[in-house]
Amino acid sequence: MSQSYIIAAKRSAVVPLNGAFAHLELHEIAVPVIRACLAACGLAPEEVGELITGNALGAGGNPARLCALAAGLPEHVAGLSIDRQCASGLDALALADAMVRSGQADIVLAGGAESYSRRPVRARTFADGRPALPYDQARFTPWPDRDPDMHVAADALAVTLGITRAAQDAWAVQSHDRALRARHRLAHELIGVEGITQDPFTRALSARLCARSRAIAGTITPANTSVAADGAAFCTVVSEKVARRLDAPAVAIIGGCTLGGRPDLPGLAPVAAIRKLLCNAGIAPDHLAVAEIMEAYAAQAIACVSESGLDPEIVNPGGGSLARGHPIGASGAINAVRLYHELTARGGTGIAAIAAAGGIGTALLLRS
Repeated sequence: MSQSYIIAAKRSAVVPLNGAFAHLELHEIAVPVIRACLAACGLAPEEVGELITGNALGAGGNPARLCALAAGLPEHVAGLSIDRQCASGLDALALADAMVRSGQADIVLAGGAESYSRRPVRARTFADGRPALPYDQARFTPWPDRDPDMHVAADALAVTLGITRAAQDAWAVQSHDRALRARHRLAHELIGVEGITQDPFTRALSARLCARSRAIAGTITPANTSVAADGAAFCTVVSEKVARRLDAPAVAIIGGCTLGGRPDLPGLAPVAAIRKLLCNAGIAPDHLAVAEIMEAYAAQAIACVSESGLDPEIVNPGGGSLARGHPIGASGAINAVRLYHELTARGGTGIAAIAAAGGIGTALLLRS
């Protein structure tokens, strides 16, 4: 099995629901990012073997094929769309790694794209002729009593581990602060789409503002929860021979891991994936230089960091999704883009991890 490398990683800004990207189709957000991933390392579209796109809200079709054609990739690039909800974008990279290692392709573009603003209206139909029933959250388990609303599940996680609202709010404040301080660094990974070149949601958040936020469920509030958003992120994953040929910063994909966990506490699922991945690689948590951990909820991030034994000081140095927003199918890929750029700047080994509804956790280990 050969080694695979990420040699380019780009993303759009993350724009909250019904914001500046609301008029764009999914592929219109993704295409500039895909093209930038090729331009950054001097690859021609004709050299691409596959495009893998994580997408959670498209409700049918094949968004990856649409993105591939719109980006001007050759017709032989079939496009593969995957849906593992929030983990989709990171799973796309793990799949690209497997394709390159196995020799199926030398160059794969992988990531995620989501237009929360333009998501289709979804409805359940019935055989007895009843009117279709619209829904927003899909079913993630066959058991209604173990398929909680995501806000409720996040609060249950906080209660289970004793994570206070004050701790969650402090994490959210820190996320925004780090993102603000890192804007000059984030500019290297951001591609302008519709003239938007930075994450517009990032702000000077304070504990006082957080305290004024009304509860959604127990300790969960809008201040310590990621907002729904639109965005795209992709990486160029290549074989060792391609990496040697091109003059681009190369970061090795050491491995990936996806595991299922308790569906009623989905935010805790990445812990097992992180532990297994580090164990398989023979790496202790304190040997990591950086970690990009999903912040769908502050409670989830705190739980994953503490239960995995990660040093909070190395987690999300450029802020997390609390300071950006959560374009579901793209969020894992955004974490990978962030990790790539942090590692090319500082060196070392880093990990990205994310939880998905239904109790699923994915982690990806990289080394520069």
